[in-house]
Amino acid sequence: MNITKENINELNAIVTVKIEKSDYEATVNEQLREYRKKANMPGFRPGKVPAGLVKKMYGKAILAEEVNKMLSQNLTKFIVDEKLNILGEPLPNEEKTPEFDWEKTEDFEFAFDVAVAPEIEVKFDKRKKYPYYLIQVDDEMIDQQVESYTGRFGENETVDAVEEKDTIRGNFVQLDAEGNELEEGIKAEQVIIAVDLMKDEEVKKAIQGKKAGDTIVFDPVKVYENKHEVGHMLNISHEEAENIEGDFKFTISEVLRFKKAEVNEELFKKAFGEDTEIKTEEEFRNKLRADIEEQLKYSSDYKFTIDSRDILVEKISMELPEEFLKRWLKETNNELTEEQIEADFDNFMKDLRWQLIKDRVAKDNEVKIEQEDVKAMAKEIAAMQFRQYGMFSMPDEQLSAYADQILQNEEERRRITTRVQEEKIMAIIKENVNMDEKAISQEDFNKLLEK
Repeated sequence: MNITKENINELNAIVTVKIEKSDYEATVNEQLREYRKKANMPGFRPGKVPAGLVKKMYGKAILAEEVNKMLSQNLTKFIVDEKLNILGEPLPNEEKTPEFDWEKTEDFEFAFDVAVAPEIEVKFDKRKKYPYYLIQVDDEMIDQQVESYTGRFGENETVDAVEEKDTIRGNFVQLDAEGNELEEGIKAEQVIIAVDLMKDEEVKKAIQGKKAGDTIVFDPVKVYENKHEVGHMLNISHEEAENIEGDFKFTISEVLRFKKAEVNEELFKKAFGEDTEIKTEEEFRNKLRADIEEQLKYSSDYKFTIDSRDILVEKISMELPEEFLKRWLKETNNELTEEQIEADFDNFMKDLRWQLIKDRVAKDNEVKIEQEDVKAMAKEIAAMQFRQYGMFSMPDEQLSAYADQILQNEEERRRITTRVQEEKIMAIIKENVNMDEKAISQEDFNKLLEK
């Protein structure tokens, strides 16, 4: 087998792969022998089909499969061995690749167009300011978090009379047209209904002030305007819910009112674990401030990445094989039209330039992604997911087990690995540029992102 590369210019080349009979003959003949052993044809005993007949029936397909497999494997190996930093994927050069007669051709020659990434140099200039926005945490943000925690750990308590925001536990009984209980009608016990979700204002008003033991008659479909929801409420099938009509009597057994948790040590322990050192409301608010600042740091880093990309892409000029890249996009994305490719091509090129810059930074600084880095990032993601459910003090072994579970998904592993690499690259950029820190409100920061 012979593979050669012909440079067209600094960015484009043609790779030619020549596969001769001696390269594939032994493998193809072995495949034919295996097919002959398994062949089962009328008139012949198993394994006794003439070799010539087997070759006539299967030889062309086996040859094509073997040649294409060798082509793919060796083309990839050549690119790796020659350390070719190609863009996209090799594309067949139809002009330089003759059509084959798989019945007669013994030696094959394939030509591929390849695009080579340009050599670039990334130099950082401390005189150039890179904006870094520090989002300020104000009292309103902290108040919202306090509200969130007191709401999350609040509880329902039994009260005497119904008010607009209460929930009510009670029993439904279906009535006939005269207002009498239907003997074989629908009954549902210990149903919880929310007063503020009632759509009928008259019923909503009438039920307020009611107490345990009181009754009220209403049409649940009319009051809640959703037969599917009413079906769940009455514990009946969807079909029954579709046909339901008329009034029900609802007997109140308990009136429940949600009470937010008080800001005290009991709340702090529920929120951050029994071992928390937070004892006062001031310490609680300071903890919330620190947590919010940590969360906002991700937004600040994201904006810094965008701004760094824009600055470096504009600063570092590079020629790219645009014609090849448009062709590659078209041939590898059948669902995209030429108009769509043209419309989004500038964004694609900007992203590609940024990727080449990051690759250069990673290479110049010998960025390596260790398994420990990926595992640590997976644990961080796991901890963030647990925190969303109010679990702040997860044991390390549990976080580790959950991280392992995340990393079993190959797509998630690749995504996390890419994120680790991105963070390492951005850390290098931060170290080598003049970061111009700017204090900014959350509202003004959001406006920046909208631009």
